Amino acid sequence: MGSHLCDKLIEREDQVICIDNLLTGNIDNITHLQANPNFQFVEADTIEKFPQDLDFDCLYHLASPASPNKNNPKSYQALPFETMQVNTLGTWNLCNEAALRGAKFLFASTSETYGEPLEHPQKEQYRGNVSTTGPRSVYDESKRFGETVTAAFVRHNKLDARIVRIFNTYGPRMAPDGRVVIEFVTAALQNKPFPVFGDGKQTRSFCYVSDLVDGIIAVMEK
Repeated sequence: MGSHLCDKLIEREDQVICIDNLLTGNIDNITHLQANPNFQFVEADTIEKFPQDLDFDCLYHLASPASPNKNNPKSYQALPFETMQVNTLGTWNLCNEAALRGAKFLFASTSETYGEPLEHPQKEQYRGNVSTTGPRSVYDESKRFGETVTAAFVRHNKLDARIVRIFNTYGPRMAPDGRVVIEFVTAALQNKPFPVFGDGKQTRSFCYVSDLVDGIIAVMEK
């Protein structure tokens, strides 16, 4: 997702600094941008001291493991403490850095903030039905607290911030980690039946990655 955002911003000739600790990211996704004079890659972690020589007017905070697949070594279930840290302490650090520079800030939250929702579809005002102790809580509860941190910086530090709750995004560069679109495409390419779990009546809200990128840029600039 972050690499597609970089692509779009570079395409319109913005100057882009991409920060990633490569815990779940793939450097191959931005290799094609490395020679562009408007692009800079910095390998760093949001929970550690922020590089002070970096200046910016907009900060998109997309950092976090996101896969729910417990068999994926890059999932939030496989990386529970890293997930909690990046969405809480990492969000706090980045909000502070944006506030110090007078920069706009966007926190990429998730549909998981609704937990096991009792309302379908969810209105933005719906507060969710979330377990604080379940296996998914390391992700959804830390994202909820990340929203709390962002909102507090808006109220008390006059941070110009916004929050987007991202649902199921798909598209190029997607890792084969067991998500439904990848599972269906892989099965189709191998001429195998589509794997359907449960009773097949589940619903999902899907968004193509380029549409998501257009959306979050529009939210940042609103």
